[in-house]
Amino acid sequence: MLENIISSLSNYLLAISNGNLMIVAFYAGFFVALMTTLGSLLAIMSHKMPDWGVDFSLSFAAGVMIVASFTSLILPGIEVAESFAPVGVGILLGIALIYAIDRFVPHEHLVKGYEGPEELKNRLKVVWLIVLAVIIHNLPEGLAIGTSLAFDVKRGVVTAIAIGLQDFPEGTVVSLPLATLQKKKLQPILMGALSGVAEWIMVLVGAFFFTLFHGFLPYGLGLAGGAMLYVTVKEMIPEIYRHEKNELIVTAGFFIGFYIMLFLDSTLG
Repeated sequence: MLENIISSLSNYLLAISNGNLMIVAFYAGFFVALMTTLGSLLAIMSHKMPDWGVDFSLSFAAGVMIVASFTSLILPGIEVAESFAPVGVGILLGIALIYAIDRFVPHEHLVKGYEGPEELKNRLKVVWLIVLAVIIHNLPEGLAIGTSLAFDVKRGVVTAIAIGLQDFPEGTVVSLPLATLQKKKLQPILMGALSGVAEWIMVLVGAFFFTLFHGFLPYGLGLAGGAMLYVTVKEMIPEIYRHEKNELIVTAGFFIGFYIMLFLDSTLG
């Protein structure tokens, strides 16, 4: 039944867009941006979120991203290229890309604190540093959706749904700490929405580039997969295990996200 729903949704999106993949990418990007914004709206109701709630949300997202990296990106890339080499190169490029952004764009993490050029540390408010950290996390997710759509619309829709589900708690994770810092509500919601818009833009960029240069699709699938793996392993996992008392909740969140994405991709994709 779920497979029929996804197939119908994919066909419907193609029908209303007259087969234009960029319009499908627009809707997919809008969906993930909307989910992020809806999550950010929780800042209206509360200035606080329990530690386990933040950790569970991040670990759920990590589980989704680990599976999506392989089932929606790396393995389909190998299938398209009928070889590991282009995908392997793409993975290295994705890691290098996010490493460069991570190194040269100033941002702030909950545990590791400030990262980026030291001379910029005091030039940006903590609010913007946190938002930049979330945007860095979201860029590979948007690229993953856009590249998946360029590979196969149905698989791209599945990826968008799964990433949209984990974007809801991610929107909450970015907005509530900002609300706590600022004692305000509107600006944290706008900041959370901004991170969703950044992801939306990357959906369009990924779909446009790899539709135009379809021959580079295996490299693109590998790049998006490598970027997501880098963000998950280097940025998210250290963050979610910062509280020893929440280890069981964190591990449960990871495997719930893992199973949901694996189910969606294997059953529907």
